[in-house]
Amino acid sequence: MEKSASSTGTAADAKISSIFIYPIKSCRGISVPQAPLTPTGFRWDRQWLIVNQKGRAYTQRVQPKLALIEVNLPKEAFSEGWEPTKNSYMEIKAPGMDLLKISLCKPPQVADGVSVWEWSGSALDEGDEASKWFTDYLGKPSRMVRFNAASETRPVDPEYAQGHFVMFSDQYPFMLISQESLDALNKLLKEPVPINRFRPNILVVGCEPFSEDLWTEIKISQFSFQGVKLCSRCKVPTINQDTAIAGPEPNETLMKFRSDKVLRPDKRQQGKIYFGQNLVCKESLTEGKAKMVKVGDPIYVIKKVSTAAEASA
Repeated sequence: MEKSASSTGTAADAKISSIFIYPIKSCRGISVPQAPLTPTGFRWDRQWLIVNQKGRAYTQRVQPKLALIEVNLPKEAFSEGWEPTKNSYMEIKAPGMDLLKISLCKPPQVADGVSVWEWSGSALDEGDEASKWFTDYLGKPSRMVRFNAASETRPVDPEYAQGHFVMFSDQYPFMLISQESLDALNKLLKEPVPINRFRPNILVVGCEPFSEDLWTEIKISQFSFQGVKLCSRCKVPTINQDTAIAGPEPNETLMKFRSDKVLRPDKRQQGKIYFGQNLVCKESLTEGKAKMVKVGDPIYVIKKVSTAAEASA
């Protein structure tokens, strides 16, 4: 494990160029200038979920049309200490559908038997109007639910990050990618892909391609984060987020230079491809003044490994 020169107070190793929040799992993200840190990730990230009649999560893997659903929150929702009023709404749009407005105040109804991957529990049901909207749009019985932080917790894999939690994210509270990694991939593709194929929370600029693979401890501004696991990719990056149509790329190209066979030849082979680094925040985020991460914040690498083969994956 190397200690980086940055830990001794030299120049930043990268800086944040974009921050993305995805309020509804598998729907479009919002690019924001700043976001408050919470114990489960950025505030509002993956707080809502669309489920089928059995309470199972819908994702783009099986419902690619979710990619076309645009979500907007009030700008002030990303300000320090902001709390919703009865006039605060999330606005949801999709092709051929009327505008759906969801109150940001917590709904009273509870839905039991909600499940996403390995987790199951209860959630807050957003009601019949939302249910009809998503049922009409997807053409299948659907309900919209909100994570019930008052009664539920969803721990991340303790093998990689003991004592950390998410709402409806796939695995970890934060995912970081560098612009340079995307640029390196796009040089190999006939048709370049935008960053929205990979759905990171944090996009950084100013480092070498794929250097984020190696980061095990970083500071974003003054806040400490750990890189806990390379992000293995499913089929979602193959879905064009403007059309909801899937193709073979970029996964076909990633398989040639970002697979476990290439990056981790001596480790157990699972046929996975990697793009991005999963993070957890090491700060205490439960009380006191909100901790904010902003576009333009510097990234300091405190500790790193020498090769991707040494990184957790």
